[in-house]
Amino acid sequence: MAKKSTRGPERERRREDALTRERIVDAAIALLDADGEDGLTFRALAASLATGPGAIYWHVTNKGELLVAATDAVVARTMGEVRGSTRPHEAIHRIALGVFDAIEAHPWVGAQLSRAPWETAMLRIYERLGRQVEALGVRGRAQFTAASTLLGYVIGVSVQNATASQFARRELAPSTNRVDFLEAAAARWSELDAREYPFTRSVAAHLPGHDDRKEFLAGIDLILAGIAGRPISSSAT
Repeated sequence: MAKKSTRGPERERRREDALTRERIVDAAIALLDADGEDGLTFRALAASLATGPGAIYWHVTNKGELLVAATDAVVARTMGEVRGSTRPHEAIHRIALGVFDAIEAHPWVGAQLSRAPWETAMLRIYERLGRQVEALGVRGRAQFTAASTLLGYVIGVSVQNATASQFARRELAPSTNRVDFLEAAAARWSELDAREYPFTRSVAAHLPGHDDRKEFLAGIDLILAGIAGRPISSSAT
């Protein structure tokens, strides 16, 4: 009687043994980048990893946990790639741009950060910003206010920019470039009712030529100027 081959089960066992949480998270990030949160299913993930859903559930219990892990992985890598600086202003610029570019590349990260601000990913960013606030000489309870204000601006503007970029890619005709789109928007602004929108009309001419990253950093500088020019007392509530 011929001996039954065990090569198939052995190969399957080796493949499952090689499946790690890190591999699962990396595959999840690729799916999220390609198809957004709706595209992240355990069936799609299993197909991507050439394994069964059961093997994935051994490492990750549900989609929510996977989203948290994927977000943390992106943010951890981003913070790890941010070059340090002995000058707090420059360090804050680098941290902020790192987050800005990461959310632009992975829009789902911004949504997840906004949805679960208490998770480790947000704390990584807050910690890095907070250390620089401390290096600026901010003391006492003012540290919380300054760091939280910076964090809110960095996340909020980064998410807004990524959302606008997604809309532009999805809704605009392929022949419509950014300049044409902004010029059309500026034209609409300039035609608004002068009594109801006097300010918006007055700045319309600046819309087409603005640079998103430069404007983002300019906002950071406004916050830093406020911190430097009007320090909050350590007893502030």
